Amino acid sequence: MEKSYAKALGQKLRSIRQQQSLSLQGVEQKSGGRWKAVVIGSYERGDRAVTVAKLAELADFYQVPVVELLPESSTTGGGSEPPAKLTLNLEALGQVNAEQAGPLVRYAASIQSQRGDYNGKVLSIRQEDLRALAAIYDETPAGLADMLINWGVLPAESRSAAEG
Repeated sequence: MEKSYAKALGQKLRSIRQQQSLSLQGVEQKSGGRWKAVVIGSYERGDRAVTVAKLAELADFYQVPVVELLPESSTTGGGSEPPAKLTLNLEALGQVNAEQAGPLVRYAASIQSQRGDYNGKVLSIRQEDLRALAAIYDETPAGLADMLINWGVLPAESRSAAEG
């Protein structure tokens, strides 16, 4: 993950925790040991990458929307944000190496399940989804968009939209 993005994500996590008047030990106690103080601290310092699943669990624990835990786009240090909606080619995604595509496949399956949308060909995602996925892939949103274009999962026109 780009270091500035990891730091910005950590600052958001720390801010939410402090707004709730919780110390790191307080998080561990309130969560019954589910969230260890050392782990939360490493997320907040940007020393440890947080998966989308863990970020979603933390958002649930703090009782805030996941998007509230994500840093603003200006902190990524990358190019412009991709368009508000992006369309993933799920058939192309199925052809990508499972180790590389695993997090995206699971994320897409989760969205499909929530929507009850199982057409299996395409899936629209929002900019916020791309930001969350970027955190998992240790990329900026624009960098992730480029990676997905290279995989054939996003249409090539998304590159110009991602670059501004």
